[in-house]
Amino acid sequence: MDRYGQIPYTNRLITQLAPFVVALIEGIVCALLLCGLFVLGFQVRYAGRIYPGVSVYGVDLSALRPEEAVGVVNQRLDFPVNGKILFQDGAQVWVAEPAQLGLFLDPETSVLAAFEHGRSGGLILRLRDLWHAFLRYRVNIPLHFVYDERMAYNYLQGIASQVDRLSVEATLHVSGTEVVVQPGQVGRTVDIAATLAGLNVILQRLEDEIVPLIVTESPPVILDVEEQAEQARQILSAPLTLKLPHPETGDPGPWTFDLSTLTEMLVIEVVNQPEGGAHYQVGLKTGMLRAFLQERVSEIDRLPQYPRFIFNDDSRQLELIRSTVVGRKLDIEASIWEINQRLLNGEHEIELVIEYAYPPVTDEATAEQLGIKEAVSVQSSYFYGSSTGRIQNIQIASSQFHGLLVAPGETFSMGEALGDVSLDTGYAEALIIYGDRTIKGVGGGVCQVSTTLFRTAFFGGYQIDERHPHAYRVYYYELTASGSANSSLAGLDATVFLPLVDLKFTNDSPYWILMETYVDVSARRLTWKFYSTSDGRVVEWETTGLTNKVDSPDPAYHENPELDKGEIRQADWAVEGADVTVTRIVTRGGEVLHRDVFKTHYLPWQAVCEYGPGTKGMPPKKPDPDDPCKPDAKKEG
Repeated sequence: MDRYGQIPYTNRLITQLAPFVVALIEGIVCALLLCGLFVLGFQVRYAGRIYPGVSVYGVDLSALRPEEAVGVVNQRLDFPVNGKILFQDGAQVWVAEPAQLGLFLDPETSVLAAFEHGRSGGLILRLRDLWHAFLRYRVNIPLHFVYDERMAYNYLQGIASQVDRLSVEATLHVSGTEVVVQPGQVGRTVDIAATLAGLNVILQRLEDEIVPLIVTESPPVILDVEEQAEQARQILSAPLTLKLPHPETGDPGPWTFDLSTLTEMLVIEVVNQPEGGAHYQVGLKTGMLRAFLQERVSEIDRLPQYPRFIFNDDSRQLELIRSTVVGRKLDIEASIWEINQRLLNGEHEIELVIEYAYPPVTDEATAEQLGIKEAVSVQSSYFYGSSTGRIQNIQIASSQFHGLLVAPGETFSMGEALGDVSLDTGYAEALIIYGDRTIKGVGGGVCQVSTTLFRTAFFGGYQIDERHPHAYRVYYYELTASGSANSSLAGLDATVFLPLVDLKFTNDSPYWILMETYVDVSARRLTWKFYSTSDGRVVEWETTGLTNKVDSPDPAYHENPELDKGEIRQADWAVEGADVTVTRIVTRGGEVLHRDVFKTHYLPWQAVCEYGPGTKGMPPKKPDPDDPCKPDAKKEG
């Protein structure tokens, strides 16, 4: 009792529960004994056998001895040898047994796990396992198997040897006139590692399956060239003809390229694309086309030319003598592009690309429109004593300027208007100055024309831009209508020697100039006329005359194998050297427009005599001043 003389509550509770606790413990002990007897009985009954309700991968192995169970498992689970794994690549299929892929069952391990079910662990664990297996039939032991991935890898390598192929670029070339095509091929490679990853998952299901092969494709840069091949065939299907658009009489062309030439010109080249990749481009070789077209430039190109007129002094109107010439220029690069494009479109008769230039004056122009109403400058020069060839050259050269127009502000070049001076353009051989001698050459007499033009521009008061005197005095240019010489005309000559030496003047008036040239052979006269409108300019000029005169050198003598023995002729005449200065002042309304000083230095020129081989008395020891080509008298005797 406590200090108050009472029994504690806890002791009283224990005393009351003690009989129940003892009974509970006795019950538990009895239950454990019964369970132990149950387990012991199960072990005795199924000694050496698999407990009831135990399966391996769905195969019931109840009450079977392990060795029997192994046989049952091998018999029932035959997937490794009788299963089917299909590898597929498009329409191609490869069938493999799982065993070929390295999959093998391990029934012993699986059966041992089934046999140990309910026999391992403590009493409680065993009772739980027996409960699940015997009373509830819910135990399914996983199947153990062995997987050798190396066998699967080797099998896939065998498939890859049939599937794998290299990427092949398509090619295109020409053999003879035949277009040959080699198609391209997409490269394919079996991705064995990726395919194995999918196979490993499928094998674990122990079911027949289709395994898609994982294939990596590598397309070539150029796979298909059939379109370009057809283009090449199209180009070589017929000869190519190039021509001018709207050809005129006398125009060059057309030009035709036969199939063998086209084959040589055909080019098939790979062109890289900016966005990646490439393609074949078919066409004609740019270099060959350009070279051909460049050779045609001189035949095709021409400058625009004004129409040519003459001024009718009676009606005071223009009369057309030659129509406008439209200028044209061959556009080589545009023509190359056009040829290739049209060929690809199936055309074989193609026009070249021409740029046209139209002069500002048409055939319908009137004298009023151009400001032409009178002759503003007329000059004549004389050519007494000229040979037939020299006269012919004067006629041809001067005709190039008859009817020409010079626009206000235009600088006129005699060289450009004169054109080619050659035998092909009708010129004859005549005497020309070459070095320190006068010899026969093509175009002798052209300077008669340039001198006359210079004087017409000079006395017309127009701006002289370029003028070159002769090296020595030429007597033709000092002749008057009577045939006598006038030394005051010295210093008013002009020579032209293309392309280095030219004669140029500028029409610095507000009106057009119409030039007319006339050759009077019987009078040995060349007349040049400028028609325009006078703007009131006045020309004043003066000359110093011949100064600083220098005697000509002694005569020169040359043996000429073209002359007969005893034949003598004078090829050049002595002319003294001198200086002369011509001054010109052009005014208009008191205003000085031009103040020009033309200085000329003439070299002394010697007489030249030619004689045939073996001519006696030549060369003379003492030339006769009056007749330098006379043989020496003593030698004659």
